[in-house]
Amino acid sequence: MASSFRILLVEDNADDEHLTLRALRNLGDEVELEVARDGQLALDRILNPSAPLINLILLDLHLPKVSGIEVLNAVRSDTATSEIPVVVLTSFEEPDDIKASYQRHANSYIKKPVSREEFASVVQKLGIYWHDIKVKPV
Repeated sequence: MASSFRILLVEDNADDEHLTLRALRNLGDEVELEVARDGQLALDRILNPSAPLINLILLDLHLPKVSGIEVLNAVRSDTATSEIPVVVLTSFEEPDDIKASYQRHANSYIKKPVSREEFASVVQKLGIYWHDIKVKPV
């Protein structure tokens, strides 16, 4: 049996969550999808030493409780999670957000496409890319 590939989606918009999960479910049974609907829930899950490590984080920036930038900063600051790929997937293309994301070593910054079809296609390609290169936590 293939080992699990865990993706954590950090997203507070229910429509975007639904579209993202639908696109990622096509990756196969070995992909496990989890959702955190605010920044604090994301940190609680990512930094929990007894939980299985996440292989990929899809991170919205504009979140309730704790911002995506703060989540990214915490992920990169912890030796247990610092190597997890983080793809910022957000509705805004603000230069300050882009700069802050890359300063904190985000692997990618992607503006969510407006159309549902494009959005699903982009998310599926992201999942395929990271899954196929077999990124595993150290």
